[in-house]
Amino acid sequence: MRRDADHEGAHGKDRVRARDGDRRGHGPSRRPAAAFLLVLLLPALLPALLLGTATPASAHAVLRATDPADGTLLSTAPRHVTLTFTESVGLLTDSFRVYDPGNRRLRTGPAGHAAGRSDTARVTLPARLATGTYTVAWRVVSADSHPVSGALTFSVGKRTAAPAALPRERPENGATTALHTIARYLAYLSLALLLGAAAFVAYCRPPTTAHLRIPAVAAAVTLVASTLAVYLLRAPYEEAASPTTAFSLSALTHTATTRPGRLLLLRLALLLLAAAAATLLRTRRVRLPRRVTLAAATVLAVALALTWSASDHAAAGIQVPVAIVSSTLHLLATAAWLGGLAALLWTLRHAPRTAAALPASVPARFSRLAFTSVVVLVVTGVYQSWRGLGSWQALTGTTYGRTLLAKLAAVTALLLAAACSRAWTARLTRPAQAAVRARVPEPATGPALREPPPEPPPVPPLRLLRRSVLLETVAAALVLALTTLLTSTVPGRAATESAQPAPSTATGVQTASVLTIPFDTGAPGGHGKVQITLDPGRVGTNSLQAVIYGPDGGLATVPELRVTLTLPARRLGPLDTRLTDRGGYWSAPAFTVPLPGTWTVRATVRVSDLDQVTVSAPVRVTR
Repeated sequence: MRRDADHEGAHGKDRVRARDGDRRGHGPSRRPAAAFLLVLLLPALLPALLLGTATPASAHAVLRATDPADGTLLSTAPRHVTLTFTESVGLLTDSFRVYDPGNRRLRTGPAGHAAGRSDTARVTLPARLATGTYTVAWRVVSADSHPVSGALTFSVGKRTAAPAALPRERPENGATTALHTIARYLAYLSLALLLGAAAFVAYCRPPTTAHLRIPAVAAAVTLVASTLAVYLLRAPYEEAASPTTAFSLSALTHTATTRPGRLLLLRLALLLLAAAAATLLRTRRVRLPRRVTLAAATVLAVALALTWSASDHAAAGIQVPVAIVSSTLHLLATAAWLGGLAALLWTLRHAPRTAAALPASVPARFSRLAFTSVVVLVVTGVYQSWRGLGSWQALTGTTYGRTLLAKLAAVTALLLAAACSRAWTARLTRPAQAAVRARVPEPATGPALREPPPEPPPVPPLRLLRRSVLLETVAAALVLALTTLLTSTVPGRAATESAQPAPSTATGVQTASVLTIPFDTGAPGGHGKVQITLDPGRVGTNSLQAVIYGPDGGLATVPELRVTLTLPARRLGPLDTRLTDRGGYWSAPAFTVPLPGTWTVRATVRVSDLDQVTVSAPVRVTR
């Protein structure tokens, strides 16, 4: 009888396998490898997305005010040039370059901070300055480790025509920026894979972890290499220099004195210490208690996450301590979800073709882990979005807000794929529960009355679960790419603050309103910005100057520029300022503004015989 029962049981198993095979078609063993190849190539392809969408010199410290103000006419020469930013800034050895009216660089004192103000940068000017227009090119490093640069002009006694070869803002080195962006993305990706794999093993408890050893080691090696690359590229990235200068002794020592450099060194030390401890325990075959191992891994994960949060957005702005805690939790939850997702995908890929070999508790536990991570991500993400945006208008009116919307769309796609995975995980757990119930012994009622146990329901194939997890992984890689872009974009709050003009505080300076309006005709090379200075910005006689900056940030000439003012509240205008081309800039030396209020400045820029565009911006005129 036992032989017959065993024979019948074997036939039952064959029938279940046959039905599984029919539903799979050719079976997962013949599944195309293109999807998995895409997952392998995606981390290498996404840096191209980052480089294609990121803008040069992206930074988070935004210039709030200058003293002297940009475009101001001074009656006496100033002794200092002081810049005030939205957050604290670090100074470089060449933070200021000042050029006289003849485009010759002046010898200035070393750059420093104003007394007790880490959010300022100041340079001392020579005692005697000739009459004319001076240009100041500057570059500093924001508190969240990103460099920011720009230029301004001021005039002493009278304004003079800009020289033909006026110095521009310091251009970024394309190779350095590209390498730095790729290294930062790989660091994010490898951290998520490493911590996520550890969380997957600790919480989900797969029956075997041998298949995860090589990906975990690869992630750890990549994290060490990318961190070292970011450290080497810090000085060239800050100075907009060539990557070949990365190995100079001065560059290495300078980076070690900065907060981002010290945090990178701390990250390297933590990784090397963990690697040494793991190697020592493995060679001596020492097995620590599970609680000790989990505690040490948790401390290491939090310390690694802090090396990111203490040097990015959270390190500057409002509520810094709360922001650092939120950013750390956000990064850990991201790693647990996305890195654990990759570990689950790798486990499913290497599992046998039936669910019997992979306990249903593994995907079920990961489903709970992912749900908890999503809750943490939502709470911390809402806080960080509020902190970074500052207003609803910044959500659509700034690059940071639009990038955040793109990330939210990618996260939504990720959640939809996760919902499919949860549904298939539930399908996998039901047969396992039914099998447990079937193994419960029933009371003997005699051979004649005993019925054969019911055949267990068909086990859903793992193919659909693999596909949904694969989609999750693709969406997760896109989320990481957009996260890297967000860390290289000016927050909406800072961008909004920088748009609010602040009057100059220098002694003897006539207050002036300075507007910078971007334009784009739609033609190749037909974009740039027009800078308009209304001096003194009060009712009565004013002078108006306008300068055109081309696509490369340098001064550009256009065949025609027309500027008008309109006061919508009084239905007054448009008043034509009748600008005259002065050979490098446009000027209306005497223009009357009759009433106070918020005027609309409209500038029509013609860049060729066929291409022109009209742009506008508000300006406040006082009594």
